[in-house]
Amino acid sequence: MLVISEKEVIDRLNFDNPWWEDKHTSISYSNNPRRKYFSSFYYTVLDRSINRAVVLMGPRRVGKTVMVMQSIYELINHEGINNKNILFLSLETPIYTGISLEKLLNMFIKLHEHKRKSELFIYFDEIQYLKNWEVHLKSLVDSYPEYKFIVTGSAAAALRLKSNESGAGRFSDYILPPLTFAEYLAFIGRENELIEPLRDDKNKVFFKAKNIEELNKEFINYLNYGGYPEAVFSSTIRGNQAQYIKSDIIDKVLLRDLPSLYGINDIQELNRLFTTLAYNTGQEVSLDGLSKDSGVAKNTIKRYLEYLEAAFLIKQVERIDNNCKRFKRATFFKIYLTNPSMRSALFGQIDDESPHMGALTETAIFSQWQHSDLASLYYARWDKGEIDIVYLNSLQKPSWFIEVKWTDRPFTDHKELNNCIEFRKKNPDITVKRTFVTSKTIDDQLEYRGDTFEFKPASLYAYTLGFNLLQHKEI
Repeated sequence: MLVISEKEVIDRLNFDNPWWEDKHTSISYSNNPRRKYFSSFYYTVLDRSINRAVVLMGPRRVGKTVMVMQSIYELINHEGINNKNILFLSLETPIYTGISLEKLLNMFIKLHEHKRKSELFIYFDEIQYLKNWEVHLKSLVDSYPEYKFIVTGSAAAALRLKSNESGAGRFSDYILPPLTFAEYLAFIGRENELIEPLRDDKNKVFFKAKNIEELNKEFINYLNYGGYPEAVFSSTIRGNQAQYIKSDIIDKVLLRDLPSLYGINDIQELNRLFTTLAYNTGQEVSLDGLSKDSGVAKNTIKRYLEYLEAAFLIKQVERIDNNCKRFKRATFFKIYLTNPSMRSALFGQIDDESPHMGALTETAIFSQWQHSDLASLYYARWDKGEIDIVYLNSLQKPSWFIEVKWTDRPFTDHKELNNCIEFRKKNPDITVKRTFVTSKTIDDQLEYRGDTFEFKPASLYAYTLGFNLLQHKEI
């Protein structure tokens, strides 16, 4: 039996916390560009008005650990927090396996002779690797109210569920999704080059593309790899997505995280289903069709869909009819990858003329909505038409809808707009009077059959959506 000494553990703690030795030491990722989420996350870290742990959740490789390290840098260099008052450790590190959170905390307290009232910041990375983590964390929050606990985890909704069950009133959930298209442009330094902010006669800000061809090129790059910060900055990763994204992100979730969280025995079955879903992102699917294509039983598919959504890999969207009525039995629905880059990692990168551009454009636009608390998004389908995105308000009435295209054809071939006309006539209570349709390059309006249609390039719309939704994330 392997017995790890306390000295070995402390040596590892010293290694993981280099700022203990010198507060001026270089902290990993501190110079990396900061996500729009950083300021609000950091505010939550500093907030001591309520006794709660911060649970930072999100899919793998979206920058959770980076934000943690950036917050540690700020605590030491701008808040004046003693460098020895900050503990960071990753529960993915083998040496910590089997050691309770409280024991690790006590080692840290003993090492630096901290008092019960000391202002300590405790970071536990990859918390999901600790069995019943939520019970242990809640106990620490209750036992040490003076300390601030911050934890990260990758299986987002699973963590949220657990925190709601066992940590009610003790955890503040904070979700970090993949990069928006707006963040991507800022990260590569082309936002000001490609986007022009303007004001209308009511002083409301709107955006124009300075160069739609170049903006579309970057949009396609975003579809291929732009959801992951590391891929944005590394040509090596971009050149070998199969190894980085598939092996390091997708496979770890499918082969390790989900089986360990949910006791899944047939891992290949789960993998087949996810592969089928990824290939069909943005398309309508059914339980019967998925069962036939993947070879997985329908009841098992239902469970797997919940697990995949919990891991932040997919988003399931319900179907409504042209009267905005929901179906009692959801036999048909759409599945969107939360990050379109996952499809490229599995099936190869796409280009401007790819037959999958329409579905991936819809996937990318839908993924921007992950950055909002707005959850009531549906799609409508009936015998003669479909609407890609419909928002239902609290009364389950439609407020607005949008048709997503990667083509300029509907601007001249107006017949393709008839489904929008029919949908609006069926739903006279829709509050937004203009109908939005995305295009490839057209930024203009037209009148057709008494309705006003506003066309926006899909790339520009994705930027605008991501930019606006992130405004409330910054403090």
